[in-house]
Amino acid sequence: MNRIKEVLEEKGIKQTWLAYKLGKSYNMVNGYVQNRQQPRLEILFEIANILEIDVKELLKSNKEN
Repeated sequence: MNRIKEVLEEKGIKQTWLAYKLGKSYNMVNGYVQNRQQPRLEILFEIANILEIDVKELLKSNKEN
């Protein structure tokens, strides 16, 4: 699971803008945001770079705390 949706909302960024910056289709980015599919690791790092955050902030642990 990823936190792309939460981070976009926190920063007030639209999925269409992220899609443009990534050079990906809106549908591809929407799949990442809705957790229907997970981005490859290099794409995850690219998203973190675009959003100016640490890649760890995009990851959600499956472990119960």
